[in-house]
Amino acid sequence: MDSPGIKFLGDGEWLARKHGTRRRREYRKVHLVMDTATGDIRAVEFTSSREGDSPVLPDLPDQIPPDEQIGTVTSDGAFGTRRCHTAIVDRGRTAIIAIRRNGRLWKEDCPAARARNDILRATKRFGRANWKHWSGYHVRSRIEARMRCLKSFDERIA
Repeated sequence: MDSPGIKFLGDGEWLARKHGTRRRREYRKVHLVMDTATGDIRAVEFTSSREGDSPVLPDLPDQIPPDEQIGTVTSDGAFGTRRCHTAIVDRGRTAIIAIRRNGRLWKEDCPAARARNDILRATKRFGRANWKHWSGYHVRSRIEARMRCLKSFDERIA
């Protein structure tokens, strides 16, 4: 999963360059779920730039048919909230979400907290780089590459 921002281009952008900016430029967030084995985009959601990443995650897997197998959900630390971990564990999936560097253990009152704390303990014990290699976190770079392609395509159309 990834959620990059897409900048709007048009006369507003041209006027901002010519006369200087008076207001912030407009962005939209694209929340994507991609099958890393095939490169297919399985779910997508567009939100305003004010919307965070984590509130969207629990609804995205609903776009994938229930008979299709989802083994792991890999994403960056922006999705490392209790709500996201709970949504992933409730669907019987394994979360591979990097814990923020200043992350602390959660109170283990639910399966999602236990799964997240296991990631944190492994990161602290073996090191962040070793955990990423061992867990398969590196496959997240595939969706980053796909997002770069989509952004390049968008810039050519604009």
